[in-house]
Amino acid sequence: MELAPATILVVEDEPITRAFLVDNLTADGFELLAAESAAEAENLMESAYPDLAILDLGLPDRDGLDLIRRVRTSGREAGRIDPDLPLLVLSGRATDLHRLRGFDRGCDDYVTKPFSYHELRARVAALLRRSRVRPGAGRRRIGPLELDPVSRRVWLYGDEVTLSNKEYALLCALAADPIRVFTREELLRGVWGFRALGATRTLDSHAFRLRRKLNHKGDRFVVNVWGVGYRLLDGAVS
Repeated sequence: MELAPATILVVEDEPITRAFLVDNLTADGFELLAAESAAEAENLMESAYPDLAILDLGLPDRDGLDLIRRVRTSGREAGRIDPDLPLLVLSGRATDLHRLRGFDRGCDDYVTKPFSYHELRARVAALLRRSRVRPGAGRRRIGPLELDPVSRRVWLYGDEVTLSNKEYALLCALAADPIRVFTREELLRGVWGFRALGATRTLDSHAFRLRRKLNHKGDRFVVNVWGVGYRLLDGAVS
């Protein structure tokens, strides 16, 4: 089976650089998430399951080295950050000491600014090739539903369910705590990266399609809690 396009998280507070990376990596066929702070990046790592992160070190709320350490020391609980997430530093800190500190904290590659996009793209491809064969965080089972965060595949009663990237990200966010109600604001920020929450039907349309694909043999997945948000299950996890 052909793998879904890799999802890349760009963590960069400089708008021009962030837009350049998002636009070019999208044009090269990747799914993109973007964050301008360490806190926003953590939220997306926990809820949207990127395959790789490109991060600056000079973030407005916290040093990027602390974010690297946070990733590498995280556990493997469902819905939390993958400690093996490939991390590529893209920074203006260009001395050998800065590189050493980055690798000591746990980054997988280090590119300095100004940078060649073609070189960066090649390094991204190399990291993704290696990550495709790294040991996985293990499948997550919720009753008859099973998720594999490495291959980004989903099964229901043993039958594979084909989901879009955003449907999968929404399912993973809800599966982090299956009976908890996630507010619309949490899901729009965590899965889509929305900062301003205006009138949008994006969440509802994706939730409708996901519910339709998962409803099987009378099961109730993706429950709409009116006026609040969504949860994955209608009752306790079996």
